[in-house]
Amino acid sequence: MKCEICEVGCDIPEGGVGRCRMYENNGTGIVERYPDAFLAAFPVAIETLPVLHFFPGAKVLQVCTVGCNLSCGGCVSEMLVEHAEPLAASGTALTTDDLLRLANDQACTGIAFALNDPIVSFPTFCRLAERAREKGLSVGCSTNGYMTEASALRLCERADFVSIGLKGTTDESYRACGARSAAPVFRTIRLLHEGGVHVEASVVYRRDGEDEVLDVARKIAAISPDIPLQVMRFVPFGDAGLDEEPTIYAGEELCDRLRDILPWVYLFNSPGTANLTTFCPACKKPCIEREFFGPMGSHLAGKAQIVCDCGQTIPVRGSVSPEVYYEPGMMGGYRATRGLEMVWAILTCLGVDDRADLARIWGGVLQSGMLGRELHDRMNNIDAYLDLIMDLAHRTGREEEGRELTGYIRKRLDYIRGRVADAPRPRVFYAMGHPLFALNPGRLEGKLVEAAGGIYVNRAIGREGKPGVTISREEFVALEPEYLFTSGFLTSSVEDTLRYCAEHGLDVPAVQNQRVYSMHPSWDFGSPRWILGLMTIANALHPDLFAFRIEEEADRFYRRFYGVPYRAAVHNRSFAHPGTRRQ
Repeated sequence: MKCEICEVGCDIPEGGVGRCRMYENNGTGIVERYPDAFLAAFPVAIETLPVLHFFPGAKVLQVCTVGCNLSCGGCVSEMLVEHAEPLAASGTALTTDDLLRLANDQACTGIAFALNDPIVSFPTFCRLAERAREKGLSVGCSTNGYMTEASALRLCERADFVSIGLKGTTDESYRACGARSAAPVFRTIRLLHEGGVHVEASVVYRRDGEDEVLDVARKIAAISPDIPLQVMRFVPFGDAGLDEEPTIYAGEELCDRLRDILPWVYLFNSPGTANLTTFCPACKKPCIEREFFGPMGSHLAGKAQIVCDCGQTIPVRGSVSPEVYYEPGMMGGYRATRGLEMVWAILTCLGVDDRADLARIWGGVLQSGMLGRELHDRMNNIDAYLDLIMDLAHRTGREEEGRELTGYIRKRLDYIRGRVADAPRPRVFYAMGHPLFALNPGRLEGKLVEAAGGIYVNRAIGREGKPGVTISREEFVALEPEYLFTSGFLTSSVEDTLRYCAEHGLDVPAVQNQRVYSMHPSWDFGSPRWILGLMTIANALHPDLFAFRIEEEADRFYRRFYGVPYRAAVHNRSFAHPGTRRQ
């Protein structure tokens, strides 16, 4: 029997399941395997979904199930897709009644299905949408749009806003994700737009993929120039390699070209960029200011007006929220999946790879509300992180492995702390992406700086974001950093950092003395590999005290806790994986 919900069009035999594993043939028809069962729900600001031109600042309840109908390399929601069945069966499901009660209790104005694709739980999503609208809530979702025309029309009747994530315009791009053609996705965009749904589109931008992104813009403009286009600078998670990641500079230059085709273009996954702000097309002044907020996310930050001072109206549906909701801990858009991956990173080092065990732990994290303040605080404090390792080791019966991992880390940590106790402390600034995006005072990276014998000057910045804030040139210069590090999670090369400093007049001792460093991917946050980052920082700040052979230390760590040589891994931005294997 053919499944007619998405364009994959699986032929499912009686008793069998489709490719997404979320539908089965029960002998009378195609039915959901896990109906009306949601994995997680939490309130977020709408910009973290991300949706930018629909009721800016609105607080909505973000919900998800598990699974996807496509399979894309470097997926940001890898654990919800690759571990869909054990997660769905983990016994932590929320019902539609639970969601509506949460939305009411949290004073949300809408419900949005995101993190995984609603098409794999389409009847469930449609039922939720109908009941939410009866309660006066707006309804939206993030989807890849690879659905049948009938499903698109059904979605059109139930959704107020939809964000559609494009893989490109060529059939080749879609075949790489297990689809046949790009055509159904553009049909979905057209049908939703013509049906009165507020539509925004995003496109993955991989290195050397400028022509395809430009072609996406042309196809969107042919449907409507008022559809915002979000350029998702590719960040390699999962099995993707760093050679697929374009620089932030390349993304910004591409956005300049795209605005000759579409007026409303935004750049994501690029901390410090100005390309998240809506500028007036007439006078070029900022109207709705936003900044980076984790993977694929943004947040209002400053001015937010739909009508510019010059009188030009921005094509935004609805009004600006009088209050901006600020998510606690790891909450907010796709930051939640990174939170789950940070737990996975520890479990991997403990040797936990059974899918049922992983699903049980992830389900417990979601159900307990740990993704809020608790996990965030424990991940950002060195000693609390070591306690978390032992907590997870106890939950999985891996106490011996936990003692081995914490012992490895503790031995090197205590050695470094002891050696720098009476040493002079240089001033260190920690950025993410562009140099003017400053990490928060309480971040783990700053704790590593202090453990390595430095003064973390970001502590003097009087405001915070997630994971940091954009500061002014004057604020940066006043900090007088002697060393400048860029985070390993979303980094820039030393060359790009020095170029940015020259362009913006960031003439500080760190730049003058060429003490600028780009950290190794995920060696300074999110994974037990931060101990390698600590040794790297110690070498840089105190070469008179430390001479760690970093590659030898890395090889020792990788062999001991991943079972692979360090040089055998092709590194990326994932926390859980040491990197893909070299062929």
